[in-house]
Amino acid sequence: MITESTSLLPPLLPAGMLAAAIVAAAIGSRWPGAARWLAVAATLAGTIACAIGLSQVIGGQTLVAALGGWAQPLGIAQRFDALSGFIATLVCFIGLLVVLYPPGIGFQTPPDRRLPVHALVLLLLAGLLGVAMAADLFNLFVFLEIYSIAAYSLIALGGPLGAVAAFRYLVIGTIGSGLYLLGVGFVYFTTGTLSMADASDKLGTVGPTATVTTAVVLMVVGLATKMALFPLHVWLPDAHSHAPPAAAALLASVQVKVAAYAIVRIVFDVVPDDVLAAFPLLAIITWAGVGGVLFGSVMAIRQTDFKRMLAFSTVAQLGYIGIGIGLDTPLALVGALLLVLNHAFMKGTMFFVAGNVYEATGRKTIAAFAGLGRRMPWTMTGFTIAAASMIGLPPTAGFFSKFYLVLGAAEAGDTGTPWSWVVAIVVAASSILTLTYFVPVLEAIWFKPDPDGEDAPTREVRSLAVLPVAVLAVGLLVIGLLNVSIVNDLLNPIAVSISGTRG
Repeated sequence: MITESTSLLPPLLPAGMLAAAIVAAAIGSRWPGAARWLAVAATLAGTIACAIGLSQVIGGQTLVAALGGWAQPLGIAQRFDALSGFIATLVCFIGLLVVLYPPGIGFQTPPDRRLPVHALVLLLLAGLLGVAMAADLFNLFVFLEIYSIAAYSLIALGGPLGAVAAFRYLVIGTIGSGLYLLGVGFVYFTTGTLSMADASDKLGTVGPTATVTTAVVLMVVGLATKMALFPLHVWLPDAHSHAPPAAAALLASVQVKVAAYAIVRIVFDVVPDDVLAAFPLLAIITWAGVGGVLFGSVMAIRQTDFKRMLAFSTVAQLGYIGIGIGLDTPLALVGALLLVLNHAFMKGTMFFVAGNVYEATGRKTIAAFAGLGRRMPWTMTGFTIAAASMIGLPPTAGFFSKFYLVLGAAEAGDTGTPWSWVVAIVVAASSILTLTYFVPVLEAIWFKPDPDGEDAPTREVRSLAVLPVAVLAVGLLVIGLLNVSIVNDLLNPIAVSISGTRG
């Protein structure tokens, strides 16, 4: 049974991060070091607060706040439950590692330019936390735009190609936001409310009319554009491959996952069963996920640039999350949630590795990684663990997320989804595709000679650049080894609550 308690935590999380962003912007041009350590303090405090809040709500409690003292449906509400707490904790933790990472490597900006990069990171985190806390359809849109503005700016730091990628993302992202807002408008005109809970009750009374179905499709398509779910992924490869390494790590690890979280909120908290039954939305999401897995993997195989390969692999990994959402079973949702967690660790590791390699050697292509296992042993060991997890080798975390997705597909087949066996085959066989594009990288790193010769010196980057790689790589092993406890104590209760809210 879910119980609600009043708390200031839901509004304080995004508000605190936003306040830190404003202060960091004010002092960043003159004292960039102070802005960085302010960002470290803000993200550390956010991580601790989210972890404590998550421990309180995992048993079924929800922390709510009515802004201005006006209760729903008249007022704007924010909430912190097990799902939003899980996402918020992950956002703050990855944000903490990003701001700890040396900014000269992570954002590749000369010290004399004194750009407010940490203010932009904090603004992005504020928007992501706002989406996670939102219990109001329009409030969710506002925070979507806040984090999008910060994301465009961070991508543009990647030079001329980054600026072009940021502009393309701005255009496509604006279309996605517009579609979502149009759908919200249809919901408001139909129900007279923007509260998610109140809208769900009233949509259940209205039923699957053409207007309601159109509203749901518009909102989900808009959010799927933000998530980069295939075939709406076209902005992501350029954006993530041209963004600076730390920005790409943040975007790939948590930004696109928060858009997926928003889809879950809309589909499972707002849309009634009879509306979903009138339109095969979940089946479309599932097959879009399958398409993303196949397309992203094949395109990753074709790449020669390391970061671009990582970008296309993100398209594939987002496809797995789409499959978990679309199958709509507790085990599939567990697989999707576990993948959200371990992909944040995997892709964060890999983009930090890209930054370390470029700083130490100036190399960007896969072939140029030859011999780096000897020159950068700690960085490359972290990459190897992340690659093993991405492929799905036990005991890393990646194996278990795919395992639960396959079980979820089997569970869907038992409940009357005849094509779920195809999905299970794709998920299981996709490890071969992932192996295909990671083997050349691993072969180059550990078995090919360094192009600079055998006498090339060992040259690891500074400790603060290796630290995030080490933390995330070890985390992948810990998540894998403790997956039973993580699933039983955290993810399964969340999945059961998600699948039980729709109606």
